[in-house]
Amino acid sequence: MTEMKMEATSEVLSEVRGQVGFITLNRPRALNALSLGMVRDLMGILLAWKDDARVLAVAIRGSNKEGPFGAFCAGGDIRFLHQAGSQGNPLLEDFFTEEYALNHLIHNYGKPYIAFMDGIVMGGGMGISQGAALRVVTERTKMAMPETAIGLFPDVGGGYFLSRCPGRVGEWLALTGDTIGAGDAVEFGLADGILPVDQQVPVWEALGSGHFADGAAIKNYVAFKLIAGSATLSSARGTIDHYFALPTVREIVAQLEAAGSDWARTTAATLRKRSPLMLHVVLEQVRRARSMGLADDLRMERDMVRHCFFLRAGQSETVEGIRALAVDKDHAPKWSPGCIEDVTPEMVAPFFVSPWPAYAHPLAALV
Repeated sequence: MTEMKMEATSEVLSEVRGQVGFITLNRPRALNALSLGMVRDLMGILLAWKDDARVLAVAIRGSNKEGPFGAFCAGGDIRFLHQAGSQGNPLLEDFFTEEYALNHLIHNYGKPYIAFMDGIVMGGGMGISQGAALRVVTERTKMAMPETAIGLFPDVGGGYFLSRCPGRVGEWLALTGDTIGAGDAVEFGLADGILPVDQQVPVWEALGSGHFADGAAIKNYVAFKLIAGSATLSSARGTIDHYFALPTVREIVAQLEAAGSDWARTTAATLRKRSPLMLHVVLEQVRRARSMGLADDLRMERDMVRHCFFLRAGQSETVEGIRALAVDKDHAPKWSPGCIEDVTPEMVAPFFVSPWPAYAHPLAALV
C-alpha cells in the first residue's frame, strides 16, 4: 500500500513505498534552507510515521534544480531570520522552538532514520541529519557549521554533536565555520560512511522495492553499500588540538598569529572576520555542551537564541551579520565589540542565563 504526498508546490515531499517512508526536501532554489513551514511539515510527517506499522524506517534527501540529490540542506532561512529579527516578529521564536524540538525528535526517533547528506549540509541541515541512525555522505558533500560568519552560534544541537568530535575538532569547526568533505566528516564522527554519488538513486529506489525483516535490516542494507574514504585533515589533528585546546579565544588567535605556517595564518585571518563576541560565546557553548545531554544542550541554545535576537537592545550581532552577508551583501559587518581583545567575560555571561524559569522554558518537555 502506497501513500503519497507529492504536490508540485510542496517544499517537503513525502511518500511511503514498500516499508520505508521517504522524504525529499524540495526547495532547491534556496538549497533547501528550512522555513518554519518545512519544519512543521517534517515534524508532522515524522510523528505520523512514528506509530505507523507500515513504516519500518525513514529516508531523507535533498534536491537541486536538476532533480533529487545534489544538495541536502544549507541551513535555516536566514532572510526570514533577518526580517523577523529586525521586526521582533514572534514567528522567529516559534521557528527556533519548533526546529529544536524536531532535532530532538530525530535524535530519539524510534525507527531508523537514514540521512542522505549529498552536496551542501550546513547549519539546520546538520540539525536534521546528525541525529540520524545512519548518516550517509558522498564525494561532493560540503559540511559546515558556519554560524559565526553571521554573528550566530552553531545551534540545532551543534554544541552537543560538535563537542563530541575527537580532540578539539569541535572547537575548530564551531569557531571558524570551515567546510569539510566526506572523508573528514567520517573521520570526525559527523558521518557514518560514504556512498558514491552514482549509487544514491539505485539504493534509494531499492529501499522502496525490497522486502526487509525489520528497520535494522533496512539500515544495514544501506550501510553495506558504503565505501571507505580518505580524510584530508588527519595530519592536521595534532595542530588543531594544540591551538583549539587553549583556554580563551584571545590566546587561540594570538598563538595562531605568532605561528609560521600557512594554515595557522589562514585560520587566524578567518577568526578575525567573525563576530568577536560570538567567538567567545561559541567557545563557552561547546565546552559547556561537552558535559551536557542533548535536551539540556538544546535548552541552552534556545536561551542563547533569545539573547542573540531579542535581548541585546538593538545590538544583535546576528541581524547585523545576516545583513552584511545575505541582505546588503557588503561583507562588512559592524561587529560590537569590533575586536576579539575587547570582549569581556561580562559580555559573554548573559548568553548562558535563561530568560525563563525552568517550568516555563519553551523546550521544558524535552528529556
